[in-house]
Amino acid sequence: MNQEKIGKFIAKQRKIKNLTQEELAEKLGITKNAVSKWERGLCLMDMSLLKPLSNILEISINDILAGEMIEKKDIEKKSEENIIKLTELVNLKSMKYGIIGMALFSIILVSISFFKDTSMASIVSLLCAYNCITFLSRYKIRKDKTDLITGVLFFIGVLCNTIAFILS
Repeated sequence: MNQEKIGKFIAKQRKIKNLTQEELAEKLGITKNAVSKWERGLCLMDMSLLKPLSNILEISINDILAGEMIEKKDIEKKSEENIIKLTELVNLKSMKYGIIGMALFSIILVSISFFKDTSMASIVSLLCAYNCITFLSRYKIRKDKTDLITGVLFFIGVLCNTIAFILS
C-alpha cells in the first residue's frame, strides 16, 4: 500500500467535500492529528475506519486503498490488488508485534539472567512468547479462533516455562 498516495487522495477528497481535517476527524470520532498523519503518508488509518471514511467522502473503499478513483473497467483488477496488499499489511503487522514482544521478553530474560543462570527453559519461553504475541495479534485482526487458541496455548507455555525458570 502506498501510504503517501492514499494520504494525498484522502486530502484531495476531503477538500472536495469542503471539510477540514478537524471536521473529518470529528465525524470519524478520532483526533485531527490522526487525519493529518494519514494525509502526510506517515501511517494508514485503522481498517475499521475505511467504511465510515468512504461514506463521508462518498467514494469507494477500493478508491481509498488504491489512492485514486478507479474506473469501472478496472474495479475487479484493483479490488484483487487491494485485497492482496491488505493481506500483506496484516502479515507485516503480526510480525511486527511478534518481534516487539520477543524483544521485550528478551530484555526481561537478560535482566533475570543477571541474578540466575539461564537454561533451555529461557529459550523455550522466548520462542513461545514470540509465537504467542504473533498469534494473538493475528487473532485481533482476523478474528480467527484458531489463532486465539494457538496464542493462548503458547501463552500457557510461556507462563509454565517462566515459572520453571524463576523457580530453578
